[in-house]
Amino acid sequence: MVCAKGQGSGSLGTPPYSAMGPRGLLCVCLVSLLILQARPAPSSATGRSKGSQAVDGVLIRSLKVNCKVTSRFAHYVITSQVVNSANEPREVAFDVEIPKTAFISDFAITANDNAYVGNIKDKAAAWKQYQKAAIAGENAGLVRASGRTMEQFTIHITASPRSKVTFQLTYEEVLKRRLGQYNIVIRVKPKQLVQHFEIDVDIFEPQGISKLNAQAPFLPKELAARTIKKSFSGKKGHVHFRPTVAQQQSCPTCSTSLLNGDFRVTYDVNRDKLCDLLVANNHFAHFFAPQNLKNMSKSLVFVIDISGSMEGQKVKQTKEALLKILGDIRPEDYFDLVLFGSRVQSWRGSLVPASEANLQAARDFVQRFSLAGATNLNGGLLRGIEILNNAQGNLPAVSKHAAILIMLTDGEPTEGVTDRPQILKNIRSAIGGRFPLYSLGFGHDLDFNFLKSLSMENNGWAQRIYEDHDAAQQLQGFYNQVANPLLVDVELLYPQDAVVALTQHRHKQYYDGSEIVVAGRIADHKLGSFKADVRARGEGQEFQTTCLVDEEEMKKLLRERGHMLENHVERLWAYLTIQELLARHVKAKGEEKANVSSEALKMSLAYQFVTPLTSMTIRGMADEDGLEPTIDKPPEDSQPLEMVGPRRTFVLPAGQPPPTSSSLNVQQLPDRVTGVDTDPHFIIHVPQKEDALCFNINEQPGVILSLVQDPNTGFSVNGQLIGDKAQSPGRHGGTYFGRLGIANPATGFQLEVTPQNITLNPSSGGPVFSWRDQAVLRQEGVVVTINRKKNLLVSVDGRATFEVALHRVWKGSTAPQDFLGFYVLDSHGMPARTHGLLGQFFHPFHFEVSDLRPGSDPTKPDATMTVKNRRLTVTRGLQKDYSKDPRHGVAVSCWFVHDNGAGLIDGVHTDYIVPDIF
Repeated sequence: MVCAKGQGSGSLGTPPYSAMGPRGLLCVCLVSLLILQARPAPSSATGRSKGSQAVDGVLIRSLKVNCKVTSRFAHYVITSQVVNSANEPREVAFDVEIPKTAFISDFAITANDNAYVGNIKDKAAAWKQYQKAAIAGENAGLVRASGRTMEQFTIHITASPRSKVTFQLTYEEVLKRRLGQYNIVIRVKPKQLVQHFEIDVDIFEPQGISKLNAQAPFLPKELAARTIKKSFSGKKGHVHFRPTVAQQQSCPTCSTSLLNGDFRVTYDVNRDKLCDLLVANNHFAHFFAPQNLKNMSKSLVFVIDISGSMEGQKVKQTKEALLKILGDIRPEDYFDLVLFGSRVQSWRGSLVPASEANLQAARDFVQRFSLAGATNLNGGLLRGIEILNNAQGNLPAVSKHAAILIMLTDGEPTEGVTDRPQILKNIRSAIGGRFPLYSLGFGHDLDFNFLKSLSMENNGWAQRIYEDHDAAQQLQGFYNQVANPLLVDVELLYPQDAVVALTQHRHKQYYDGSEIVVAGRIADHKLGSFKADVRARGEGQEFQTTCLVDEEEMKKLLRERGHMLENHVERLWAYLTIQELLARHVKAKGEEKANVSSEALKMSLAYQFVTPLTSMTIRGMADEDGLEPTIDKPPEDSQPLEMVGPRRTFVLPAGQPPPTSSSLNVQQLPDRVTGVDTDPHFIIHVPQKEDALCFNINEQPGVILSLVQDPNTGFSVNGQLIGDKAQSPGRHGGTYFGRLGIANPATGFQLEVTPQNITLNPSSGGPVFSWRDQAVLRQEGVVVTINRKKNLLVSVDGRATFEVALHRVWKGSTAPQDFLGFYVLDSHGMPARTHGLLGQFFHPFHFEVSDLRPGSDPTKPDATMTVKNRRLTVTRGLQKDYSKDPRHGVAVSCWFVHDNGAGLIDGVHTDYIVPDIF
C-alpha cells in the first residue's frame, strides 16, 4: 500500500480519491501476502488522486511481487518504487502483509542514491535498542500480527524533495499441502490505480506439475481471463498478472480500482511414483504423499468444553460444526462424544458404529446439551482417552482403526487438575503414543502455547479457532484435514551413518490430501549409501517401500535449475529444522530449553532468517529519538493489535552514505574475516561498512596467484590452482586452491600446504606432517598450529594470523578433489603497502552502493558501486565462509564484483600471476 498523508479524517472504506486512513493517511494500498504503502509527510494540504497521478506529490511508480518456488520452497521478493515529486519532504510508508509461517531474510531501502540494507543479529545483541524504545514508550519493532494468518510489516521514512525511494523485502517459506494442493495467496488491495503493478509466480517441481490454477475473484471473469496468464508443462509452471491502469479502473472514467481481494495460485504435482527423493549440495528433501490408497476406518472421540464461557455464539457455532461433521462420518467409522464443564459426561461412554440410528441419536444429544460450570480439561481428556484405549483393547472390530482424539476448549483449566505440567504428564502417560491428540483453541482467552505442547507431545497439532461469523466453517475445515487417514505409524528411515541433522521423520498418521516432508544433511562421502525406507500400516495391509537416489535425474535437474535448486534444498532443510526447534523450545525446560534455543539461534543467523530469536536492524537511519528501525518476528501466539503511541518515522541522512550492512551478516563483527575458498571465491570483509565484497578469479589449473605480499619484509602467501579431474555434463570446469606457499625470507621460513601434507621448509628438506597430526611448530616468530583433519593456523610475529581450511570432498560434490581455503583472521600489523589479491584490502578503503534495482535473477538485486573512483555494476549474492566450519560453512551476503574483480582490485587479475609458490 502506498499512502500520502493529508489533512482531515475518514476511513479506508471510502473511495480512494478521497480516502483518508488512520492519522489522516490517504491510502493507495497494494499487495501480496502483502499490502504496500506510501505516505507524504505531515506538512501540506491534501492531494487528490486521479488515474495513476501523484497523491500530494507522491506516486507509486511500480509494485512487483516475484515468487519463485522450487520443490515447495517459496522465495518471495517484493519491490516497490515510490516517487516524491514535491518540492518539500514527504512521509512515505512501506506496508506489507506476509504469512506468519514465513521468515523475512532480507530488506533494503534505496534513497538519495544510497542503499540501506538490513543486518540480522542475535536479538539479545539488540537489547539496548529495545530498552531505549521501551523507555520512550514506543514499539521499536516494525512487524506485528495481522489477522489470522498474516503478519504486517510497516516502515515510515521521510523522502527528500524530488526523490525516489525503492523498498525491497525478501521472505521465504515452505508451502504446505492441504486438501490436495499447494496455495499461494497474494492479497491485492491497491485502493488507487498503480502505474506498473505486476505479480509473477515461477514454479519448478521435479515431479512434474499436474495442475495449476490462478484466480482473481475481485475481477469480472472476462477481465480476469484476459489479465491472468498461466501455463505449465512438465516441471515448470508460470503465472503472470499485470493489469494495465485501464484494466484496474472500476469504470472507464473512474479513479477507483477493481483490485481488492486475494489473488490465489494453486497447484499440485504428479504422484505417479511412490518415491520423490531430491538430493543437492549434500542435502536432501523427501516428499511423501502416496496416492490410490484405501481410506482407513477411524475411531473418533470429540472432547468438547461446555463451561460457562462457551455461551452465545461459541456454543452455537460448535454445535453447528459438530452436526455437519456427524453428517460426514462414514458408516465404517466408530465414534463417541465427551463433554466437560465442572463435571465430565459422555454420550455413550464407549465407541459405537456410525450407523444412521447412532448418528441421529448423536445429533439429538448435540442439539440438547447445555453449558455448565468451570473447565475440567484434564478430566475430559482422560475420559476420551479411556474410551479409545478400551476400544482398542476390547473391540476387535476397531483394533486396526486409525484412532483420533479431538478436543475443543475456549479457556484454561479451572476445575480438577489445573497444574499444567501435571496435565501434560497425565495425558502423555494415558495416550502412550498410541494415537494423536488435536487441540482446537476457541478465541484468545486461553493459553495456546499450552495447547500446542499438549498436542505436540501426543503426535498432533493445535489450531486456533477465531471468534468470527465463520467459526463453524473453521471447525469443519480442520476436520476435513484429518477426515481421511490413509496410513498410520509412518516411519521414513535412512541409514544412520549416512544422514545427520534429520528433521521429523516419524508421523502417527498420514491423511489424504496432505504431504509428509523430511529433510536432512547427508554425511560426507555417504551419498552412495543413501536411501530411504518407508514403513507404515494401511487399511488391511502393511505399507513398505524403498527409495533410491536417481543420480542421472539429479544431474539433469541441476542443469535445469542450477544453483537455485541447490540453494533451495538446503534452505528448505534449514527452514524446517528451525521451525521444529522453535516448536520444541515452547515446551522445553531448563538446560534443554537453553540448548534448543542456542541451536535455533545459530541456524537462524547462519541462514539469515528473522525468527523469534533474531532481529534485523537497518543502519544509517533513525527516528527523532535516535532509534534504528528494527525488524522482529512477533511471538507465534501474538494477537492482532493496533499500534500504540506515536508512529515512528525514520530519516534518511542527506549528503552522506549510510553504513551499508548485510542482511546476511551472520557472525558477530570480530568473527567476520577476509579470505578465499572453493571455486575460488574471494570474500573481502569491510569492517567500517559492516559489509562484504566478493569476486571470483577464473584462471586455468596450474596458475599460481599472489594472495598476500609484504614489500617491506618479503613475506608472501601464494596459491596454486587445481582443476576438475572429470567435468560433469553441463557444468563449467571449476578451479580450487590445491597448494599454498607461505614464506618469510627474512627468517628463511617456508611452509607448503596441500590437502595431503604440510611441509616445513621444503627447500631444505624439512619435516613433513599429515592432516592426521595434531602439532604446534615454532620458528623465529612464526607459530604454526595443525588442528587434526580440520585446519591450520599461522601466526606471524604477532602482526597477522592466517588460517588454512581443509576440504575433503564427498561423493557427488561439485568439487573435483580435496582442496584448501585461505582466511585472514588478523592483519593489524601488516604495513599499508601490503598487496596481493587479499593483501591490498588489509587497510580501510571506501565504497558506496546506490541505485538498488532488480537484477537478471529476481533473488539477487543489482546496484551501482562507487569504489576507487570507478562506478561498477554489482550484484547482491551469497558466498560461504568456511573459516569456522570447514564442512558446511556459514552464508555471507556480499556485493559481487563481476569480471574477475575488475575495477575493485588494483590493475587486472593477470597482474597477480606469479611463477613460483614461494
